[in-house]
Amino acid sequence: MMLAVAVAAAWGCNFVAIEVGLDRMPPLLFGALRFGLAALPAVLFVGRPRTPWRWVLGIGLVLGVVKFSLLFGGMAAGLPAGLSSLLLQSQAVFTTVFAVGLLGERPAARQWAGLGVAVLGVLLVASRLGADRPVEGFLLVLAAAVAWGLSNIMMRRAAPPDMLRFMVWVSAVATLPLLGLSLLVEGPARVSEAVAALDGAGLGALAYIAWISTLAGFAGWGLLIRRYGAATVAPFSMLVPFFGMGSAALVLHEPLGATDLMAGALVVGGVLLSAAGARAGAAAAAEREDTPGTPSRHMSQEPDQSVTPAGCRVVSTA
Repeated sequence: MMLAVAVAAAWGCNFVAIEVGLDRMPPLLFGALRFGLAALPAVLFVGRPRTPWRWVLGIGLVLGVVKFSLLFGGMAAGLPAGLSSLLLQSQAVFTTVFAVGLLGERPAARQWAGLGVAVLGVLLVASRLGADRPVEGFLLVLAAAVAWGLSNIMMRRAAPPDMLRFMVWVSAVATLPLLGLSLLVEGPARVSEAVAALDGAGLGALAYIAWISTLAGFAGWGLLIRRYGAATVAPFSMLVPFFGMGSAALVLHEPLGATDLMAGALVVGGVLLSAAGARAGAAAAAEREDTPGTPSRHMSQEPDQSVTPAGCRVVSTA
């Protein structure tokens, strides 16, 4: 439990580190440097990915390039770090929608009810948009949650047996496209200026996001999943927005009002309700499979990673 809470805390505080980094670097460059540090030199020592290359490349582009470009762009546009950590949890809604449309899954009524509660929390966040919470930032982070939901579906199909090794290679795939986009969109002059002006705080933010949040976080999360199973470990990820909003209030002095707390309770509570429905449905299906004359679920070769309410693998929180 201490390790699970520590990983959730590392992922939640990650949003403060992102805010610090974005104060010093444009978002695309920040993403390229983040994934570059996560990939090198680790990619030289972890060995080849034990997952087909099409999934490594696809998830690297959707998760690494699209999702994080949108997330960093939304936060750079002015959406506060704490609210970004909360809004990103709406990925559970989009994961379920994609699972229904692409995988033909049929969520139970309890899952839909939980996701409906989570949507109310997102709408409550949207109702407070204004000068200090720009619409552009809200839409970009919401789009990042959509990309995360799609990458969760891809992750389920990929089923990587070693999450740490997989994330190192995903980081390597994302680095060059992000760097190219940074040079094209943000411009060589701005990139050179940001790199030349990089200070200790910026380097610390990069080191935290690359090594603590990405590598150490996924190493610990993977260990927990292998030892205790996804159904036991996955709910701890719902602590991420609490640590995100709390650390942003303490370190960045972001205001945290009653409406924000209510929105957080709705989003997290709704996702947990939906996840509980998914676990109940999975347990019932497992009992049916374990009855005489049906294949046992223990014969499945698909590794157990982490789950969202639609039963799909969770890849990243920030």
